[in-house]
Amino acid sequence: MHRFLVSAAHKSSGKTTLSVGLAAALAARGLAVQTFKKGPDYIDPLWLAAASGRPCRNLDFFTGSREEIAVSFARHGARADVCLVEGNKGLYDGLDLDGSNSNAALAALLDLPVVLVLDARGMTRGIAPLILGYQAFDRRLRFAGVILNRLGGARHEAKLRAVIEHYTEVAVLGALHEDAAIGIGERHLGLVPANEHAAAAVQIGRIREAVERQVDVEKLLALTRAEPVAPVLPQATTGAAPADLRIGIARDRAFGFYYAGDLEALEAAGAAIVPFDTLRDPHLPDVDALFIGGGFPECFLAELAANRRLRDEIRARIEAGLPVYAECGGLMYLARSIAWKGERHPMVGAIPADVVMRERPTGRGYVELEVAGSHPWGFEPGREIRAHEFHYSSLENADPGLVYVYRVRRGHGVDGERDGIVRGNLLASYTHLRAAGGLDWPGRFVRFARAARSAARRAGA
Repeated sequence: MHRFLVSAAHKSSGKTTLSVGLAAALAARGLAVQTFKKGPDYIDPLWLAAASGRPCRNLDFFTGSREEIAVSFARHGARADVCLVEGNKGLYDGLDLDGSNSNAALAALLDLPVVLVLDARGMTRGIAPLILGYQAFDRRLRFAGVILNRLGGARHEAKLRAVIEHYTEVAVLGALHEDAAIGIGERHLGLVPANEHAAAAVQIGRIREAVERQVDVEKLLALTRAEPVAPVLPQATTGAAPADLRIGIARDRAFGFYYAGDLEALEAAGAAIVPFDTLRDPHLPDVDALFIGGGFPECFLAELAANRRLRDEIRARIEAGLPVYAECGGLMYLARSIAWKGERHPMVGAIPADVVMRERPTGRGYVELEVAGSHPWGFEPGREIRAHEFHYSSLENADPGLVYVYRVRRGHGVDGERDGIVRGNLLASYTHLRAAGGLDWPGRFVRFARAARSAARRAGA
């Protein structure tokens, strides 16, 4: 078995591109590759999952305990030949001064050797003290080697290799020359997600080929060999509940931000996942509830608006009492309209407010919420919830009578103080929840939807 953490000296060093290429190259060799992503990010995991052929798993110190992270890594890693963990930001970056939630802390917790990706543009001899400093800063870490990225050519590569060989004992695992063709496009929220990239498979193929040419994959495997991860059995349960509830989930180019573990938790609670396309489907499938996650609805305004039949049906179903949970992009879609780049398009209209896109992030980072009212899913008042948000939009012309169920203690939410709009059986928020740290929101939502369906049937009878 092989396992390692891909990190960097700073963000935007190319570690996601390298991670995607490595995952694809290893999978092409017939190896079972399990990818993980540190932090709450949705976009990088979409690319890693597409490259490896397996759902990517998030490992996050803020929303889960150290024990939970270790158990998740062991459980999912035990079924793989290679465990590839992609870090976020730089190797030593994190929320706390002591580095307890940094990428380095994750590497130490899971006993992962580090593959350090270095953006070497403009560097020659200076790369040696950088590497030596990263080694010396935390002696607990083991470095499998470095991968040099964005090199200016063969001469630049030769100089860097000579410097690293002379001054350090760190292995150079690869050197990728600057090549715009293998980059993954970026925009206001980061990389363009794989679920809406028209040629994601083709792009992953290009990245894989570049990695196979310029990275010594065999050397990487030799330096990251480890004892197999001991399998962790699921906690004893009476088994998953029978799938007696159908939850429609928006999965298309506009909406694709879902955690694999959360979807599995919905299924374990007795829900059958029924995908639908907000851009193309004229009607909802036969469902008992809806979950509309995050995404980039602002990039598909004309198409979303053009599908008026589906928008009208969703609004009518919500007004009739259909249980719905919407996060961030889902909240935006359920509002009256979205304005961006001088254009405003009508949306579902189930939330009496308009959405406007801003030039800078409105809410970005981790969130701490307090349940401040009667939560439709039964979370008790005063309950603290740890989650995250990342949005450039805000609400305007909101009905002053809107009911909010969360008080924002850290973060922004809807207005800096409140989040979690409740209207009938709809709950919509800018906050992204995750089924971790004891927050079983999927189970609560399924039970809520089941009770709402029973009440509707009694009323109909």
